[in-house]
Amino acid sequence: MNKKILLAFLSASALFVFMGSAHADADPSPIPSVSDAWRFEVTPYLWAPGIKGTLGLNNGLAKSADFTSSNVISNLKSGGMISAEAHKGNWGVMGDLVSATLQNSASSTVATPNGPANIADRITLQQTVLTGVATYTVANNKDAYVDALFGVRAIYATATVNLNIVGTSDKASVSKTTSTVDPIVGAKGRYRIADSTWYVPFYGDIGSGGGTTNLTWQAMAGVGKTFGSLIDASLTYRALYYDMKDGGVLQKTTMLGPQVAVTFKF
Repeated sequence: MNKKILLAFLSASALFVFMGSAHADADPSPIPSVSDAWRFEVTPYLWAPGIKGTLGLNNGLAKSADFTSSNVISNLKSGGMISAEAHKGNWGVMGDLVSATLQNSASSTVATPNGPANIADRITLQQTVLTGVATYTVANNKDAYVDALFGVRAIYATATVNLNIVGTSDKASVSKTTSTVDPIVGAKGRYRIADSTWYVPFYGDIGSGGGTTNLTWQAMAGVGKTFGSLIDASLTYRALYYDMKDGGVLQKTTMLGPQVAVTFKF
């Protein structure tokens, strides 16, 4: 994935929103209605988080990570992001998948017995985050919709640092892989803005206890608009935090940045 793919996603999103607008009902409500009929949502999205924290590696080596939101697209080698929901009555299920490989290169000068040497390093972070929860609607009126949620978040993360002395064949590589599944609880929903088609989407969860995780949490909020009964679009800011125990890859690491999404409802 690169900037061309980002442009294509944004163009497609704009096209879908335009099509939805052309067929929209007059002043549709962005608040879903709870009923005994099944309702489904599928949301492809693009999240461009900056990543700050420490990557724990083998042999006790720790490497700071600093991917900014402005360069994460150019550092993204591959990835996919999508979520889906199904509801019947007050109960529902939701799944969310984020899979990405990020790579960043840098260099620094260090002192050696033979004089200063230029060390080049390349940090690669491969991770897949899968969230699966059951939901229960605790509030549903013309202005607000809130689901309580409980489930698990699984993460598979590999951090790799490749080093070499510029101008020589001297190289080294250090890596570490961690996988964990953590129970989480939280809430999600949306609030309608002034009886309009605009709304504030929100999401929050917190969890721990997956063996290698001290604490993990996720939060999201922003603004959205509904276009009839078939399409929503939203722009939000999303954050995901992991603090793993000694031996875990993501030690006090925060991923946060903007997210653009289009939701298809049926």
